[in-house]
Amino acid sequence: MHEYHLVEEYVSEKIHWADVTAADVDQTIPHRIATGITPSGPIHIGNMRESLTGDLVFKAIRDRGLEAELIYNADDFDPLRKVYPFLPDSYEQYIGMPLSDIPCPCGKHSSYAEHFLEPFLAALDELDIHPTVIRSSEMYRSGAFTEEIKTTLEHRDEVKEILERVSGRTLPDDWTPFYPICKECGTISAATFLDHDPETTTVHYRCPCGYEGYADYSKGEGKLVWRVDWPMRWKAQGITVEPFGKDHAAAGGSYDTGKEIVENVFGGSAPFPVPYEWISLKGKGAMASSTGVAITIVDMLEIVPPDVLRYLIVRARPEKAITFDPGMGLLTLIEEYTRVADAKESRDYELSQISEVATDIPFKHLVTVVQIAQSTDAIFEILTRSGYDVTNKDAVLRRTERAKVWVEKYAPDMVKFTVQTKLPEDVTFTEEQQQGMAALADAFSTLEGWNAEDLHNAIYEVSNTTDIPGKKIFSGIYLAILGKERGPRAGWFLEALGREFVMTRLIEAAAR
Repeated sequence: MHEYHLVEEYVSEKIHWADVTAADVDQTIPHRIATGITPSGPIHIGNMRESLTGDLVFKAIRDRGLEAELIYNADDFDPLRKVYPFLPDSYEQYIGMPLSDIPCPCGKHSSYAEHFLEPFLAALDELDIHPTVIRSSEMYRSGAFTEEIKTTLEHRDEVKEILERVSGRTLPDDWTPFYPICKECGTISAATFLDHDPETTTVHYRCPCGYEGYADYSKGEGKLVWRVDWPMRWKAQGITVEPFGKDHAAAGGSYDTGKEIVENVFGGSAPFPVPYEWISLKGKGAMASSTGVAITIVDMLEIVPPDVLRYLIVRARPEKAITFDPGMGLLTLIEEYTRVADAKESRDYELSQISEVATDIPFKHLVTVVQIAQSTDAIFEILTRSGYDVTNKDAVLRRTERAKVWVEKYAPDMVKFTVQTKLPEDVTFTEEQQQGMAALADAFSTLEGWNAEDLHNAIYEVSNTTDIPGKKIFSGIYLAILGKERGPRAGWFLEALGREFVMTRLIEAAAR
C-alpha cells in the first residue's frame, strides 16, 4: 500500500489542487521542489506538465508564507540511447556517450544537451517558471555527489536487495549501481565491477568493449544507475517535494525503491510525491520525442499565449489525463481562458496569469481577421473598426501572429477561407438567394453603425420579413464572398470586411 495519496482524494470545488498539496506538505521546514528531464530530444508540452506542476506547487507553498525554492535538474549526463528519428545516421557513433559530451546537431550550441535545453529553458522563462537550473554533468564532475556515490558502493549489496525485493526483479550477481565512463570507448556502460577503493574514490572495471581500467567518481568519470541516482539526489539536494510521471508511482516503481534507498542507505527522506498523468496528442497517443508524437513547447508558444498554456495544466488535477488537441480544441481552450481572465476572480486565473494580454480581442475573431487582412495596417484598421483597443500594438501583434501560425499549421480546413477579390465566376445563386442578397443590402444600408451584433440581427430580420430561410441567406453571403457555402460567424466576418466591400459584393450577387 502506498503511503502517498493522489491529490484527487482531497480536492474540493473551493480549493485548488496546488493549494491542497501546499497544505499537505510539512509546514515547519523550508521546501525545495524538484523537476527535471533528460534533454535527449525536443522537449514537448507533455514534459511541460512536470515543470508547471512543480511551479504551481512552489507558488502555492510560497503563498502560504513558507520558504521555497524551485529547481530544475537537467539530466544531461545520461547517455544517448539510440539514433532518434530526428537525428542523422552519423549519430550512431555517439550512442552510450553522455549527452553533455555529444556535439550539437545544429553546431550552434556547446553540446547535444544544450541544443535541446536552451530553447526549453527560454520557454520556461516565457511561462513564468524560473527555477534554479542544475546540470547533472556539472554536479558529477564537480565532485558534488562523491560522498553519496561512495556510500552507495559501500552498501551495494543492500541497494541490490532493496531493488530486488521492492521491484520484484532479479538482478545479475555481478550487478553494480555505478556505471563508469569507459576511457577507451567513451560510453557509460554496465561494465563489470572488479573493485572499489574508497580512499582514492576509484572503481576498477572492465568495459564490454574489452578495456579494463579505473574510474574516479569524484571527477565525474561515471554515474549511478537511475533507480539509485534519483534517491541520491533527494538526499544530496535536500528535495522535499517532487512531481513525477505515473510510471514512477506504480507499485514497485522508482518512487517505492527510491524511498527505501534514501531512508536505509543515505539516511534521508523521500520527498512529498505529486504523481501526474500524461498529456496525449489527440488521435496519436502519449507524447514522446523518441516516437515523433509530440509538439514542442516552443512550437506551442508560437500560437498560444503563455497564460493559456499555464491554464492547460492549472485547470486539471495532476492525476487527470489531458488530451491535447492543437486544432479546434485549442481554439476552445483559448476562448475558455479568455472568459476566466475576463472574470479575474478564480484561483485558476491567479495561477495562470503572467502579464496583461489583449484578452478583449477574441482569438476566434483574430483567426477571421488575419485571413481577411493583407497587411499589418489592415489588421489594426479592422480591429479599430470593430471597437477593440489596439493601443498596445506589440501585444496585439503577438496575438495576431499566433492566430496566423495556428491557421497555417493547425486549423482544420473548415476554419480556413480566402476572401475572393471579385464575385466568384463559377458560383450560381438561386433566385431566393439573389432576393435575399438584395433585401440584405437594403437592410444594411439603413444601419447607423457597422457592428457584428447589428449585422447578425439584420440577417435574421431579413429572413423573417422575406420568408427566405436563414440558411439560404447565410450560404448566399459566403458564396458571394468566399466562393463556398460555409464560413466564419457572419456578424464578425462582415464587420471585419467593412461596409463598402460587403455592400458592393451583395449588390453584385443580387444582380447576377
